[in-house]
This record gives sequence, C-alpha cells and structure tokens, in this order.
Amino acid sequence: MIEAVGLTKRYGAKTAVHNLSFQVRPGTVTGFLGPNGSGKSTTMRMILGLDTPTSGHVTIGGHPFRKLPNAPRQVGALLDAKAVHGGRSARQHLLSLAQLSGIPASRVDEVLGLVGLQDVAKKRSKGFSLGMGQRLGIAAAMLGDPQVLLFDEPVNGLDPDGILWVRNLMKQLASEGRTVFVSSHLMSEMALTAEHLIVIGRGQLLADMNVKDFIAANSTGFARVRTPDTEPAQGEKLTSVLSEAGGQVAPEPDGALRVTGLALPRISDLAHEAGVRLWELSPHQASLEEAYMQLTQGAVDYRSAVPPQAVPGVVPGGMPGGVPGGVPGGLPPQGYAGDPYAGAYGPQAGAPGPYAGQPGPYGAQPQGAPAPGPYGAPPAPPQQQPQAQPQQHAAPADPTQQHSEDAR
Repeated sequence: MIEAVGLTKRYGAKTAVHNLSFQVRPGTVTGFLGPNGSGKSTTMRMILGLDTPTSGHVTIGGHPFRKLPNAPRQVGALLDAKAVHGGRSARQHLLSLAQLSGIPASRVDEVLGLVGLQDVAKKRSKGFSLGMGQRLGIAAAMLGDPQVLLFDEPVNGLDPDGILWVRNLMKQLASEGRTVFVSSHLMSEMALTAEHLIVIGRGQLLADMNVKDFIAANSTGFARVRTPDTEPAQGEKLTSVLSEAGGQVAPEPDGALRVTGLALPRISDLAHEAGVRLWELSPHQASLEEAYMQLTQGAVDYRSAVPPQAVPGVVPGGMPGGVPGGVPGGLPPQGYAGDPYAGAYGPQAGAPGPYAGQPGPYGAQPQGAPAPGPYGAPPAPPQQQPQAQPQQHAAPADPTQQHSEDAR
C-alpha cells in the first residue's frame, strides 16, 4: 500500500504539492488524475524517492522507498519511457537492470515475451517507436515481479490493440492483490480501467473516491424524452406538464427534450396522464470526462484561448491560411494573437493566390490591384493597366531575324 501524509513540495516560491494525503490500496486499479501542472509527476517522484518532500512523508508498505530492501523487487515504475540508453538493445537494457537487482536473466526473456518485444529484443532501443518504448518501459517496471506498480501515461503512443492489452494487464495485476497506481489524461481509458480515483488540482486533493461516486458527485444525470416529430403540439404539452411537476426541461439540438429533476417512472406517468405518446424515454449518465471537467475547471493553470475570427466564415483575406484569392475562410492579415508568423501568410505578404487581382464576392482584390511581392516583399507600386487587347501572332518578315530571336 502507498500512503502519503501531509505531503508538501516547494521549489523556491512555487508550491507544487501542498498538504496532500491519500492511500493507494492493493487489489484495485487507482487512477491519478489532474490538469497539467497539478503536481502529479512531482507526487510520483516523491513516492519513488526521486524528490525529497519539503514536509510530510510518503511510504510504501510502511517504509520510505529509500529504506526498502532491494526496492526494484518490491516496486516497479514507469515514469519516462525514454529513459533508456539508445545504444543498448531491449534485452541489454533489461539485463543490466536485472543484474543490478539480482534478478535472473530468464526473467528478462519472460517480460520481453509478456510485452510482445521478443522479436525485437536484439534491436537498439533508439530505433523504437513511441509505442515500442512504452512496452519496454512496462517490461522494466515488471522485471522484479513487484507488488507495487506506478505508471505515468502507460498507453501513450500505443495502438488500440496495445491500449486494450495495457488495460487488461492493469486489471490482472490488481486482481492478483497488487497495488496499481496509474496517472493518465485519457478520461475514457480511466473510466474503463480504474475503480478508484485520486484527483488533485494545483497540488491539493480534490477527490478521493470510487469512479461511480465521483461521477455522481460531480455531474447531474438527465432523462432524454422524445415525442412524435410529426406532432409538435405534443412536445409543447409535455414540456408544460413536466415543468408544472417540478422538472427542468430543455430542448436538445435534434428535437428531443432533456429533463432533470424527475425520475423516469414519474416522467412516464405524467406523459400517460396527459395523453402524450413517447418515442423515447432513456436515462443518461454523465461521463467521467464531464465529471472531471466540472470538478477541475477552477484548477486549470494552462487554459487555451479561442483565437479571434477562428470560426468558419467569410473573412477578407482569401484562401485558408491568409493567401489572397477571394476564397471564403481566409485569416486576417495580422493572424492569431501572439502568432509568431503573424502577417507572414496574410494578404500583405506571400505569393498571390490563383484568383489574386480578380473581382469576387469573398474579399478578392479589385481588378487591377497590385499583387503582393514574393516572400513578404512589399507590393509593387500601382500601374495603370491597359485594356486587354487581342494578342496578334504575326510571323517576322525576315527568317534570319526569327532564328536570332529563338537563339535568345
């Protein structure tokens, strides 16, 4: 079991983790969630003795990690899959770890087969893909057959088959009575893998409960109700009846109704009493992602902003990316706020588009306007454009003159 008590870590004036207390019990997969910068990696490093807490303490099986006898045999961890000497093969990497911990070489071949790397065991790890590197990191964590395992983003870079394998592996390890602590940003995967959640934000504990209780505590379920599309009056009648009974009714984009505050049997009874036919009456539970977003929305340090005028529509400037040409969807000359390439691809720079200088309803330049110079050069001064005249292709009178012209 992993137990943290009053765990605090400061880096100068910044407090990465503040008074954090929790337990990770054996026999279940415990998910460790939190926004970027919330202190998850710092907490896992303190569990493994890589960082020293400013105050508080954390133990594994009642002992600090640094005091565990032959720790690799008791604790396995994957924090950084890239922490491998690229010149070593997968087998050499695992064999060196095994020799340091007194683990027999036969176990190396066993874990290589477990993670599916037996066919590339002799290849240098620097040529491994991201997913292969993750598998090698999991193999290293499993090398000592430990009772406590910590994984930080274990499915990063894996294909769907690999993700399913990791999910089943975590559940199998927990079913064997091991302590499994998994940090991930993939809410959909955590919903399928974890049974218990520890959620932190800005270094502080936000939640410590099982998945079902977490979703119920941080979201509101609703009923989805649909009346015949050909009879809109029935939908209006049902809305009135449900509202009078204390329900909150809101329309869905597809014409259905979202009802909260009333149980499904009550909705059915009210519809029957009002003589309203129902085409759909179904319960809907919020997802783990929705509940997580609801809980952590005030603890996000790095929040993305929607760039101005980034929505689809007709914007003066031409083709997407700002190339002039009179096609809808172009960006304004200044680009996004803070864009290092602002103006580099806008109507004031770059090569002209295929419709530059032609009149059009979507922001094309008026006929006769100068096209921008190449690679951001300023446009040439305007010149009076003569009216288009039919081209004449008269042959030269003197044949020798034609040959001299061709030679040029």
